[in-house]
Amino acid sequence: MTRKSHQIADRLRLLDASGIRKVFDLAAKMKDPINLSIGQPHFDVPDPVKEEAIAAIRRGENRYTQTQGTPQLRAALADLCRREFGWQDDRAFLVTSGTSGALLLALLTLVNPGDEVVFADPYFVMYSHLVNMAGGKPVPVDLYPDFRPDVGKFADAITDRTRLLILNSPANPTGVVYTERELKDIAALAAQRDLLVLSDEIYNEFCYDQPFVSMAGLYENTLLMRGFSKSHAMTGWRVGWCTGPHAILEKMTMLQQYSFVCAPSMAQAAALVAMKTDMSAFVAEYRRKRDRVADALGKTFGLVRQAGAFYAFVPAPGGDATAFVTRAIENNVLIIPGNVFSARNTHFRLSYATDDDKLAKGLEILVRLAEKS
Repeated sequence: MTRKSHQIADRLRLLDASGIRKVFDLAAKMKDPINLSIGQPHFDVPDPVKEEAIAAIRRGENRYTQTQGTPQLRAALADLCRREFGWQDDRAFLVTSGTSGALLLALLTLVNPGDEVVFADPYFVMYSHLVNMAGGKPVPVDLYPDFRPDVGKFADAITDRTRLLILNSPANPTGVVYTERELKDIAALAAQRDLLVLSDEIYNEFCYDQPFVSMAGLYENTLLMRGFSKSHAMTGWRVGWCTGPHAILEKMTMLQQYSFVCAPSMAQAAALVAMKTDMSAFVAEYRRKRDRVADALGKTFGLVRQAGAFYAFVPAPGGDATAFVTRAIENNVLIIPGNVFSARNTHFRLSYATDDDKLAKGLEILVRLAEKS
């Protein structure tokens, strides 16, 4: 009997393969490409973190943990937030299978069919797809050309159907870091409209020119998400965490019980050591890489130096990102076209999370291609 296409759920028709994943798969088939595409730190997990994971395995910490995470890790996260935000009340914490897992749990918990979710454009690719999968309507807010958060544009995008506002600072793909003034203005808008803010802060450690400011310290009705993938190169270990209103965390925890079950046990044990590991030398190295990219591409591409994460969102010569990315790949340089992250296709994303030699070679090739355009 012929299988019918309707056996695939309708929600999957709203998704397509990530453009980032396509380039990732392409890189696996190329011989020594200059890979400036993937948002994955080029340094390795610090040795003390590795050793703790190995020790945890040998201690027999290989079983399910509590769905919400080990008591030890949740206590450490609570202490971190007390120090950062001055919180004294009893907050709920949920350890998740990466920050991506936290995003999925949150949107499935919060979004009903037809609900609208507002976020900046350009945006992390997962936002629109997960909103669609939850049955909601993505509402990207165009922040070109400087990518600064415009509270007026956010206000115009909010309707009676708006369920929440997603913020991402430092931002992927633009590298923009929101200022305290910008966040306070958004917090005032959210309070006026009685909106939950989901603050995705996975790049919070990569903030180069100013102290990092979190929405969670300014607005009570914030669902805060962070993790260890970027800050400690633990991308494959799948440990994120979130905190926010008790009622939301309770339902997210219940949903995790029926999906991921829990974050990996040995990785949770290692995360405790990661929280005590000084990563400032790596952040300083990435600040130097940021400067190298801005200096190399600023004049030729009109790139503005940004303050965080490890990406540059670069104007494409001629305004056609796909055409320029195709030429770059033909010259062994992997970058991502802007339409993966945006309704526009005028820019490309470059990740400088790579070694200095490859970064220098990649920048040289990109400049040469632009000058020939």
